[in-house]
Amino acid sequence: MAKKEINQCSFCGRSDKDVNMLISGLSADICDSCAEQAYQIVKESIEAKQKSSIGIDKTQLPDPKKIKEYLDGYIIGQDNAKRYLAVAVYNHYKRILQEKNDDIEIEKSNIILVGPTGTGKTLLARTIAKMLHVPFAIVDATVLTEAGYVGEDIESILTRLLQASDYDVASAERGIVFIDEIDKIARKSDNPSITRDVSGEGVQQGLLKLLEGSIVNVPPQGGRKHPDQKMIAVDTKNILFICGGAFDGIERKIAQRLNTKVVGYASSLRNAEVDRENLLQYVAPQDLKSYGLIPEIIGRLPILTYLDTLDRSALRRILTEPKNSIIKQYIKLFKMDDVELTFDEDVYEFIVDKAIEYKLGARGLRSIVENIMMDAMFTIPSTKQTQLHITKDYAGEQLEKSQMIKLKNSQ
Repeated sequence: MAKKEINQCSFCGRSDKDVNMLISGLSADICDSCAEQAYQIVKESIEAKQKSSIGIDKTQLPDPKKIKEYLDGYIIGQDNAKRYLAVAVYNHYKRILQEKNDDIEIEKSNIILVGPTGTGKTLLARTIAKMLHVPFAIVDATVLTEAGYVGEDIESILTRLLQASDYDVASAERGIVFIDEIDKIARKSDNPSITRDVSGEGVQQGLLKLLEGSIVNVPPQGGRKHPDQKMIAVDTKNILFICGGAFDGIERKIAQRLNTKVVGYASSLRNAEVDRENLLQYVAPQDLKSYGLIPEIIGRLPILTYLDTLDRSALRRILTEPKNSIIKQYIKLFKMDDVELTFDEDVYEFIVDKAIEYKLGARGLRSIVENIMMDAMFTIPSTKQTQLHITKDYAGEQLEKSQMIKLKNSQ
C-alpha cells in the first residue's frame, strides 16, 4: 500500500492543514477533534457500565431519609439501626460513584449489627439490597473454617455473591454481603490462641482481607471439590459487608464495663441513668473484643449498631403493618384461589400472645399463623368456597390440634 502523500486523520479524513493537531501512530493518524470525541465516547461508556453495575447513578441515589422511609415500609421499629444503615449505605455508594481522579479516597464503612435472633438483622440487609438493585448474598459464618479443614473456605462468601450476580464480576464487585452469625466465630477465650482455632479466630483472620478490600481469587463452584477449576479474580474494595450476630450474653460484658468505669458518688448517679432492661443500646467495640472478636476485625467493621428486642406492640405491628406482612401474605395466597380471607381483630392479639408465650419472636408469628391456617389451606382449594373468616375460637382450636402445642406441653 502506497504511503499517503498528505498526512490526514484516519477517522474523519481531514488533512493536517485543516486541524489544530494531528497525532501520528504506527499505521494511522488521528486529529485533535476526533481524539476529543473518542474520549467522550469512552467516558460515557465507562459511566454507563458503572451505572448498570449498581443500577443507579449519582442523581438517582436515594438520600438517607428516603432509604429509611423505604425500610419503614417493610420493617417495624429498629429506628436506630435503620438510621445507621441508611447513612452507611448512602456513603458507600457515593464512594463508588466518586470521580476516579479525585485525590481524596473515601474508605469503606462495613457494618456490624448486634441484636437478639428474630429482630430483623437479615431482613434489613435484604431490603436495602432490593431497594438499590444490587447483588446480595447471605452467608452463615458457622460453616466457615480455615483453609485445609472440613467446612467452607472464606472465599466461598464471594462465590455466593458471584452466583447472585450471574457471574457478572463487575456487578458482584459492587454488591452487598450479609455475614450472619458472626458471633459464632468468636474465639473461645480472651487470650490469643496458641493452637489452631479453625472455626473461630482462624476464620476471623481469614476475613480481614475480604473486609478491608483486596483482589481475591474465587473458585466459581467451590474450591475443594473442584481444585482444577479456573479462578475468578474479584476485587472486594467496593463490596459492602454487613455482619450480624445475636452475641448471646454480651449484656454481661456491657454491665461489667459500665460498672467499672465509675467510682464514688458519681457512680450512683450514672448507674441510675443506665437502662438495665436494654443494656444492648450501650454496646461498644470493647464489648465485642471481650466477647471474642479480634481487634483487627472490629477495626474493619467501623459502624456498630444494635437492634431492640421486640416487645408486644412491635410484634402486633409486624403481624399486619409491613408491605409484606404475614397476614397480607396469607390473604394474597387465598386470593389466588379466589377466596376472600378475613380475620377478627382479637385473632391478631391471640397470635401475638402465643408468640410471646412460646418465646419465638417475629419468626414465630409465621409458624403460629401457618398452624392456624393449615386445615383451611388443605381443604379450600378443592371446594367452591369464596370466603373464609377466622375467629379467635377457630384459631385456638386449630392451634390445639397442631404440633406446636404438643411441643409446648412437652417442655
